[in-house]
Amino acid sequence: MFKRCSLFLIFLCYSITYAQTISEQLSEPEQDSIKKTEFLKQLGNGFFPTKYFNFDLRYLIKYNQYEGVRTGIGIETNDEFSKKYRVNSYVVYGFRDHRFKYSVGGGFRLTEKSNTWVNLSYTDDLQETGSTKFLTDKRFFQFFEPRLLNIDLFHKHITKSISLEHELTPKLLTETELAVSKIEPTYAYNFNINGDTFNNFDLSTAKIAFQWSPFDVISESKKEAVDGYPKFTLQYTKSFNDVLNGDFSFSKLDFRTILKIGDEKNAFSEITFVSGAASGDTPLTHLYHAYPNNITKETILQRFSVAGLNSFETMYFNEFFSDKFATFQLKHFLKPFNVSPRYKPQMVLITRFAIGDMKNPERHQNIAFGSLKKGYSESGFEINKLLFGFGLSFSYRYGGYHLPSFADNVAFKFTFNVSL
Repeated sequence: MFKRCSLFLIFLCYSITYAQTISEQLSEPEQDSIKKTEFLKQLGNGFFPTKYFNFDLRYLIKYNQYEGVRTGIGIETNDEFSKKYRVNSYVVYGFRDHRFKYSVGGGFRLTEKSNTWVNLSYTDDLQETGSTKFLTDKRFFQFFEPRLLNIDLFHKHITKSISLEHELTPKLLTETELAVSKIEPTYAYNFNINGDTFNNFDLSTAKIAFQWSPFDVISESKKEAVDGYPKFTLQYTKSFNDVLNGDFSFSKLDFRTILKIGDEKNAFSEITFVSGAASGDTPLTHLYHAYPNNITKETILQRFSVAGLNSFETMYFNEFFSDKFATFQLKHFLKPFNVSPRYKPQMVLITRFAIGDMKNPERHQNIAFGSLKKGYSESGFEINKLLFGFGLSFSYRYGGYHLPSFADNVAFKFTFNVSL
């Protein structure tokens, strides 16, 4: 716990210093207001802009249980470089596994009206086992991703891909990807299919994703958009056996919707529903884990860490895996406490529910996990922005997977929120 808290405090100091530097730069009287707005927009998207290149801040510094400190830099060309071509790459280094990871990619635009791009990439990196990435979620960025601190189950992958981005309408985005991957779990794992055992494997996959935001308000120039809710994301994945050396045939269907009700400046509610289903010969690496964020330690204080944004705080890492699952999360944000113009803590009431199952758990060898078929429930609250972005979180586990010891059902953690 001491190491995690120390790292968190170092990152906090870095974030505050960085934010203060940016704030000072933006407060200079000679800065044009339009440039300030554009700079903040780029920063909010995870970029530090320069004339021809933008530095990608997602790779600056992170921490997890497998790599330890992970640091590096990413770079992407911008419109000043070219509006028809782009290059994006990153390189990172893990100080615990002593290994470089990297990606090299680029793309070219076919048509401007529909913002149609063809992209190619080569990536040698890690991915969390049981996680799902939507193709249309590329620009998700946080200064600090708390859940990463405790993840220890990763698989290495070398992936070559080609994809096509296309706007069917300004409110309906699509992306299609063809990829081949070499997968190697970093943990002891065997996947048994009809007596054949695999501890590493090749995949040949095709994906198609849709992101529909029917209530967004978009300007005529398409340069400005105001988020409207609900938003819907749907993704289908097909893995092919004996195509480009693929080892397994399986399919996945993933869905997510986000709804916000109320005024974000006062009290409002946020509902997130996520579901997924996999069929066929699907290895554990590509199944579902339901976003756990609790480490396996004996006492509440030993488990004290940092709460995630949409994770189950009382669910232990690697406790459950599913080939079909659904999660529901309700957050109700109370009106901020108006202590002073600059100090406005906010309480958030939270309840989460997950359900799932697995058809053939015996196929996944050398790793123990449970099922979610009885339904998993937790509720709690957060008090955010108490001091320098710090807050506190309390969650309690109940229902079908309530544990005999009271302390094992409790998660007490930091929260961390920084906005520019």
